[in-house]
Amino acid sequence: MDNIRNFCIIAHIDHGKSTLADRLLQLTGTVSERQAQDQVLDDMDLERERGITIKSHAIQMDYTYEGKKYVLNLIDTPGHVDFSYEVSRSIAACEGALLIVDATQGIQAQTISNLYLAIEHNLEIIPVINKIDLPNAMPDEVKDQIVDLIGCDRDDILAASGKTGAGVDKILERIVQVIPPPKGDPQAPLQALIFDSVFNSFRGIIAYFKIVNGEIATGDFVKFVNTGKQYNADEVGVLRLDREPRKALKTGDVGYIISGIKTSREVKVGDTITHVNRPCDKAIEGFEDVKPMVFAGVYPVVADEYEDLRASLEKLQLNDASLTFQPESSAALGFGFRCGFLGLLHMEIIQERLDREFNMDVITTVPNVPFLCYTKKGEKIEVHNPSGLPPVNTIDYIEEPYINAQIISNVDYIGSIMKLCIDKRGVLKNQTYVTGNRVEVTFDMPLSEIVFDFYDKLKSISKGYASFDYHPNGLGRANLVKLDILLNGEGVDALSSLIHADHAYDLGRKMCEKLKELIPRQQFDVAIQAAIGAKIIARETVKAVRKDVTAKCYGGDVSRKRKLLEKQKEGKKRMRQIGTVEVPQKAFLAVLKLD
Repeated sequence: MDNIRNFCIIAHIDHGKSTLADRLLQLTGTVSERQAQDQVLDDMDLERERGITIKSHAIQMDYTYEGKKYVLNLIDTPGHVDFSYEVSRSIAACEGALLIVDATQGIQAQTISNLYLAIEHNLEIIPVINKIDLPNAMPDEVKDQIVDLIGCDRDDILAASGKTGAGVDKILERIVQVIPPPKGDPQAPLQALIFDSVFNSFRGIIAYFKIVNGEIATGDFVKFVNTGKQYNADEVGVLRLDREPRKALKTGDVGYIISGIKTSREVKVGDTITHVNRPCDKAIEGFEDVKPMVFAGVYPVVADEYEDLRASLEKLQLNDASLTFQPESSAALGFGFRCGFLGLLHMEIIQERLDREFNMDVITTVPNVPFLCYTKKGEKIEVHNPSGLPPVNTIDYIEEPYINAQIISNVDYIGSIMKLCIDKRGVLKNQTYVTGNRVEVTFDMPLSEIVFDFYDKLKSISKGYASFDYHPNGLGRANLVKLDILLNGEGVDALSSLIHADHAYDLGRKMCEKLKELIPRQQFDVAIQAAIGAKIIARETVKAVRKDVTAKCYGGDVSRKRKLLEKQKEGKKRMRQIGTVEVPQKAFLAVLKLD
């Protein structure tokens, strides 16, 4: 056990974690020249295309230092704020962390938030400056920032380059010297913490775990504490580039178990594995349940695929424990699921994975956040979508979730960033100068304001130099109204939204204009209206496609033309009574991207 080191790599997005992990794997000989490729741990097509890590990846390496053999378990983690739950689970399975900072960009918001996560779990932190080979690197300034942040000595900070491999051998030495071996009792009953799982269509569900106490061998009869289910461990092993079976795993090891589990509900991330005939006293205190930030309805395009969509979501949930879902139905879209996501990128990735991994065509409704509605009778109702709001005359007041937003940026952009936050109903709480030309501002903001396009706007006004991170911060009263979109006087529930009263008129007008472009012309006039309660606040009309019935009248009395037009008008009126308006899929998507 003294020769095991479990560590993860944490950093802001794009600071070179995965590239540095490649060098560590090459230097320890875990990956052969033939298997080597860039970002070898990012095995999903999506990760490679977008250049981001979505899943944490665990891999084991062998390393010899001063004649002793060490086993290093590395977990590479995502850097984007939407996947911070992946990071918190990786941290729970480790004793140390490499904190990586880009030498050209310095410390950013996600670096700080991941660092605090690691410190809360008492991890040993090894600071590393990456990308020192770049011509615009500023190693001295970045060292000052790190010293200010974690209070270490300047000599403790390692300089490395993931691209050229410089300084990587020093990182491996430091890991062995500084990170403590796992603590635990090899003689105690088995206690293993599940930190991830995947679905394999041939072997069933494969759970990844870290052994805290005791040991597990192939063929053992084990049970999962929270679900109470019992299984035979058909195969246990360690995670190399592929899964490698072992006879037994001991305390401190990170590995996997295959026991032919078929249904995804039986495996929960954060559960504890123990032996049936010699169980542990209690489950390991693992992770708290994740709190979704953004909710959206996900509906199958073909109504018959509802059950397939449920199965696909369950399999996805295994691999991404931060996804939550429950059934719901909509008048416009039929049966589907109300899904909870950690943010908009998370929602986009889930939609993409449903399409690629499970061939599911889905429609996603306008994303929103959960509100608490208090009625005049004193009832408290949690509202997840606008159709669940009680009638306006029964509402006393509504509360909405607030967040504490941290933005770190260059001094030059701070004015426009503050204007953006204040336009989004933010209240400035704090402003501190991190170093010479970098400022950290903290705002209290309603979560509903950052759900749509806040991140994109922040990136564009700061030319990509602002980093953003947020934490939930309780509830606050809100002046919200329900904005309905009516087509020919009928509400389309999938397009209705809860919005702040001040922004309702603008959004209503923009939505009507956008829908006018996207809804195809019918044989009759289509009225598109935005309404708050019974009050119409905006209207556009899609003109009817009509034949020129007066073309054959070449002169003569005007009453002949009039008669033909009246006859056409009657027909259009009848058609309007029986005609229905189809809203195309791209209209739903366009509303999400409204500026």
